[in-house]
Amino acid sequence: MALFYVPDIETTWELPEDEATHCLRVLRLTQGDELEITDGKGHFYKVKISSIAGKHCYLELKEVISAPKGWKGHLHLAIAPTKNIDRIEWMIEKATEIGIDEITFLNCRFSERKVVKNDRIERIIVSAMKQSLKPFKPLLNELIDFKKFISNERTGAKYIAHCYDSERVLLKEQLVVGEDATILIGPEGDFSPEEVQFAIEAGYKPISLGNSRLRTETAGLVACHTFNLVNED
Repeated sequence: MALFYVPDIETTWELPEDEATHCLRVLRLTQGDELEITDGKGHFYKVKISSIAGKHCYLELKEVISAPKGWKGHLHLAIAPTKNIDRIEWMIEKATEIGIDEITFLNCRFSERKVVKNDRIERIIVSAMKQSLKPFKPLLNELIDFKKFISNERTGAKYIAHCYDSERVLLKEQLVVGEDATILIGPEGDFSPEEVQFAIEAGYKPISLGNSRLRTETAGLVACHTFNLVNED
């Protein structure tokens, strides 16, 4: 059964226009057919189509199911967007499938991309959430300057991944089960030495993601997967 996303389901009991189009024209469902919906806040709704009026698809509730997130702790991945936007979009899709709570794009000294269209990224997140049957939708924040992000207060553990020859520890050896974590991933040219030092002075621990030199989007996915393996619920 296809999963639909309706964030305000309990106030509307109607599919949004794009979801209604998919339901009625693509899947060719009709009155009386059953659907499964998520609000992206941890709930699944079993509903049936009560009526159809033009492009409007109205719903009748059958059952509400509260669903676990699937991992402990809150993962906030802050990552510099890649020059080739397809790469970061792929990472966001896969990170959503694996499990992530929050995403922020960073504008760093060596960033080659300074603009990200969040509306497109949001659509990718929603599609991946539905495809992987996740009951929670990750929070997507606007792109922010690196130093401004670092200066903001964060709860839980804070990590910065970089490739410089200095003391670093493996992320998997630092993560504590159930502890919130913010993980910073730099652009293709890495963080600048000054950015790394600024983050360390703000309480971020320098980490390694392994012996391989990874692309930005691969590093983001490895960090996400490592967090999930440690915190699998």
